[in-house]
Amino acid sequence: MKRFFFCLFTFVATHTLLISAKALAAPTYKLFTANNRNFQYTGRIDFSDPMKPRFWSAGVYVKMRFKGKGAEVIVNDQMLYGNSHNYIDITIDDQKPYRIQTSDFTDNIKIGGDLENKAHTVTICKDTEAGIGYLEFVGIKCEKLLDPPARPKHKMEFIGTSITAGADMDRSLYPCNFGEWYGHHNANMSYGALTAKALDADFMITAISGIGLANSCCGIPTMLQAFDKINTRTDSLQWNFSTYQPDVVSICLGESDGAATADSAKFCGDYVNLIGVIRRYYPKADIVCLSIPTGDVRMNGAFKRYMTGVSDYMNAHGDTKIYPFSISKAYTSGCNDHPDMGDHALIAAELTEYISKIKKWK
Repeated sequence: MKRFFFCLFTFVATHTLLISAKALAAPTYKLFTANNRNFQYTGRIDFSDPMKPRFWSAGVYVKMRFKGKGAEVIVNDQMLYGNSHNYIDITIDDQKPYRIQTSDFTDNIKIGGDLENKAHTVTICKDTEAGIGYLEFVGIKCEKLLDPPARPKHKMEFIGTSITAGADMDRSLYPCNFGEWYGHHNANMSYGALTAKALDADFMITAISGIGLANSCCGIPTMLQAFDKINTRTDSLQWNFSTYQPDVVSICLGESDGAATADSAKFCGDYVNLIGVIRRYYPKADIVCLSIPTGDVRMNGAFKRYMTGVSDYMNAHGDTKIYPFSISKAYTSGCNDHPDMGDHALIAAELTEYISKIKKWK
């Protein structure tokens, strides 16, 4: 009988310990939906459905803080071409960002799991551009969602085409000319994002591969047509500019305009018109007319002259917050003669130094 009770006691004790261990190993997560005030959104986002904020543009990001060893972030992918296309950069605290690709219409993305049991800040950033389809942010599953971190001191916006969108730069998954074209996108590590982070600024990327100042390829609207939209790729959904007023706007356009760049008067006239549109929405912003040299030496020289000419014209006509800046050398180490990730870091270093002098930011 004693042996029986000893065995029974051992059985109960062992199973109690196992249950306790499982309880400790698997904390209970609660779903915090996208309309929670503790989510910090940055970028052109459609909030028509507050439970599923939808965004197309490269570089849109959502920041949040949670308590615990891990969490799960939930996003929906449009799957525009019948597959899961979008790439997302994830940053936990001050760790190096890592990139994942969605795998279904709804993805539960695991965050950590073996983190210290304390407060953590997580940022998810859409790496792929509008032509690849939208993402919807659904929420986070975690033990406790905390107040968001303080916003950076400043705001910036980067307007441009493929380089600015972060295309053709990331070869961590595929070498050039292999895999999917959008597999080389990484907006979160683009020169704009890196410049903003170095200057303690939020950033917005308004850029599409192939978009031009006045002439675009592939049926894409021009920047003059698309600038005031949430989905710039299809020229749709009006953006509310009052929600984001940048201190600095960088414009890097022209490489997709083709033969139109040879007509200096027309190109510079269209550039002045775009600045007029931007100034209407951002009356106080400093505007940098940026030239990033490509592999085309002739075009590089022309753009440098055009940016100086446009700036001089605007200054002479009363807008003294327009600045020309040309990156010192061509960066073409990525795919299709675009900058790679290392090149983007070098571009960002030059642009950061220039803007910090203009704004006296340190």
